Amino acid sequence: MPDIALDEIHRATKSALTRHGAAPWIAEEVARAVRKAEAVGNRICGLYYLESYCQQLQSGRVDGTVEPVVSHPKPGVVAVDAKFGFAQPAFARGLPEAIAAAQECGVASLAVGHAHTCTSLGYFTEQIARAGLIGLGLTNASPIVAPPGGKTRVIGTNPIAFSVPDGAGGIAMQFDQSTTTVALGKITMAKAAGERIPEGWAIDADGQPTTDPEAALGGSLVSMGSHKGWGFGLMAELLAAGMTGGVVSRDVKPLKAPEGPPHDLGQYYLLMDPGSSPDFFDRLGRIAEGVALDEGARMPGQGKAAQDPVTLEQTVWDQTRALAGMT
Repeated sequence: MPDIALDEIHRATKSALTRHGAAPWIAEEVARAVRKAEAVGNRICGLYYLESYCQQLQSGRVDGTVEPVVSHPKPGVVAVDAKFGFAQPAFARGLPEAIAAAQECGVASLAVGHAHTCTSLGYFTEQIARAGLIGLGLTNASPIVAPPGGKTRVIGTNPIAFSVPDGAGGIAMQFDQSTTTVALGKITMAKAAGERIPEGWAIDADGQPTTDPEAALGGSLVSMGSHKGWGFGLMAELLAAGMTGGVVSRDVKPLKAPEGPPHDLGQYYLLMDPGSSPDFFDRLGRIAEGVALDEGARMPGQGKAAQDPVTLEQTVWDQTRALAGMT
């Protein structure tokens, strides 16, 4: 398996996107996100998605040239209409105004509507935290989760991300997780590898527990902690759809299908200024001290170092180069 520098991954990703119809500045924003995902080992949100991006650019399922429209309807509210384009450039357009609003009001929201899938939410909340603010993000996805006790898919994996600044330009804490026991990508990867999945990840079409990834994909994923995770999934659903104008999960078509209607998803972020409380960083320090009392324990997100170069599967890198016209 080849070791590839992040700069080369970034360059190839941007070339592939522009070659398939994305404007250069939009391709740059998406390439930055792919680079970050690969750097931290988040393969599902990295080059794994590039072929889909390129196919959907060509089919028109995602608009790679549209300019997002930013509005500021209330002092603490920033909204971005992604116009059925990528989420990354829409977020980039709205973030400066949202940061300014949070600094002025103490708390602000950033609602990105009518967007393509954002893949990794933590990529966005980390940017909020590096600006010195606490970031909370939520989104929804194509339906794959049934209510506890049911078997009909109602919501998506509906991830939640949370990033906290350390007061010195870094990140004190960050988590980015689906509200299901496992992300959908883990099921599809197990199927591709011909592997079974652990019991408790999914149910089949009849609502019965299964360890067969194919049966799981025909059934439903299980919410983490059953009713508790289901509640968090519904919270993400309501905010991601209701506060952005995006569609509910039941109306989202398969995200990686080459053709079809735009994703039309929403991503909802809360930006909170820790400077609103003189005690915030003291309390953060006390909590971190408590976590560190036991050897091996750590705050979420700590201990993750970006890799450069990264080791890729040969087939993945070959496909990337082909998409970029580098072969």
